[in-house]
Amino acid sequence: MKNELVVAQAIHNEIRVKCVITTDIVEEFRKRHNSYPTSTSAMGRTMSMGLIMASELKDEDQKVTITINGGGPIGNLVVIANGKLEVKGMMDYPDIYIFNQERQKLDVGKAIGTSGHLIVTKDLGLKEPFNGVVPIQTGEIGDDFAYYFYASEQVNSLINVGVLVDTDYHVKSAGGLMIQLLPNASEETIVKLEQLATKMKHMSSYIEEGKDAQAIIETLFDDAQILEHRPIRFACHCSKEGFYRSLKLIQRHEIEQMLHEDHGAEIVCEYCKTKYQFTEEDLKRILEEKDVENRKG
Repeated sequence: MKNELVVAQAIHNEIRVKCVITTDIVEEFRKRHNSYPTSTSAMGRTMSMGLIMASELKDEDQKVTITINGGGPIGNLVVIANGKLEVKGMMDYPDIYIFNQERQKLDVGKAIGTSGHLIVTKDLGLKEPFNGVVPIQTGEIGDDFAYYFYASEQVNSLINVGVLVDTDYHVKSAGGLMIQLLPNASEETIVKLEQLATKMKHMSSYIEEGKDAQAIIETLFDDAQILEHRPIRFACHCSKEGFYRSLKLIQRHEIEQMLHEDHGAEIVCEYCKTKYQFTEEDLKRILEEKDVENRKG
């Protein structure tokens, strides 16, 4: 199924709908991080929301960063999405598997925890980024973002995010849906949305049925007007050159220690898990460049 984001309006153009299918993207994260089901689900839900929020950005170089830490066993979870609708993510502990026997579902809320905050940082190319911070409500991601939009942006939103993980841990389906009232929304439209919220199925169920993003929207709304289809993808723009510059910022004695004890260095990108090797010659060149810069300074 095509991984994409679809934008629409419905109910007499009084609501905005955004639906994203992220199955392949979340599976890419799982494979790279070797993540367990509950960690995978938490990351997938957040990636879907990251892409939905990034679709509001006006420039390809702008980005939104989502940081979640509720004090649960997953620890810190970070998702970054840009105006090109490229997304990546990392978490402290990708090996969390918590299953709620009573509800017969992965317990993302317990894995995230509720003793912390959801932080949204929008880098719009200005002097200072915009930061929105709200306390975590349930840790289930969807509820927390609905609260974020209400508290931070004063927008009533219906959020439905989900990830279905198979018994072999691979991602069967993943995606997200956001429905927001537009300023001209009538009381009748508000009531319709409240009714929809009570009968709408889980997001991953629609995808499992074979519905793509447009079909999900058209299943929910008879008068849906599709405005846009946008491609999405997992992407990390790390490079050896970037990490080389980072190594130059390390204290001289630390580089000397790498040189003498390990005869080189290996750096692993925390987002895509690509490994970069730095030889003895690389480290010696860094020390030489630091000496030159110190003499100039």
